[in-house]
Amino acid sequence: MPDDDVLGLRERKKLDTRMALSDAALELAFERGLENVTREEIAARAGVSVRTFNNYFTGKNDAIVYRQSVRIRRSLAILRDRPAAEPLWTALTAALLEPFEADGAQFNLPNPAQLAEIRKLFSLAELRFAVAKEVSADWLEVIAERTGTDALRDLYPRLVTGMIGAVIEAVMVAYTHADPPIHITLLLRRALAEVAAGLPEPPR
Repeated sequence: MPDDDVLGLRERKKLDTRMALSDAALELAFERGLENVTREEIAARAGVSVRTFNNYFTGKNDAIVYRQSVRIRRSLAILRDRPAAEPLWTALTAALLEPFEADGAQFNLPNPAQLAEIRKLFSLAELRFAVAKEVSADWLEVIAERTGTDALRDLYPRLVTGMIGAVIEAVMVAYTHADPPIHITLLLRRALAEVAAGLPEPPR
């Protein structure tokens, strides 16, 4: 097997291990509460050693927020591949929704116990940092390229990039406090549509 193929398989295995650990952390948080989950239990659920867990993550919070970081990176890759002539907010909506839809988020509603744990997760500083980190320079560059603007001299691409982070955070807060629960994809689509329309004032 060529060396490039071997390296590719190794990287794929590392990514699969990261995702397995992240999934295990989330499952355990739903089962027994985030504060009661240990890295040893996460490693055991994923079928790896604690040493392997420590090679990938600094702690359980880091493991849990990994999936959201992956979603945002996938959205950026999708945005890069959208047709250049497509309206910006149409492209952004498709790019931001696809990772959630690929995970089946448009079909599953959390039960009250899960929603309580999701509220804890969304309050994590690590999650907010992950969103801020991922919606950064690369997004700014792609948006500037799509809109024919300058990432440094023009306000527009920086405003759009900031708005993406704000939309994600607003949707997370609304999702965790919705009563009755609502699909996160519906909230995300609604938020992006309102931004694209210029954020008109809601009827009083």
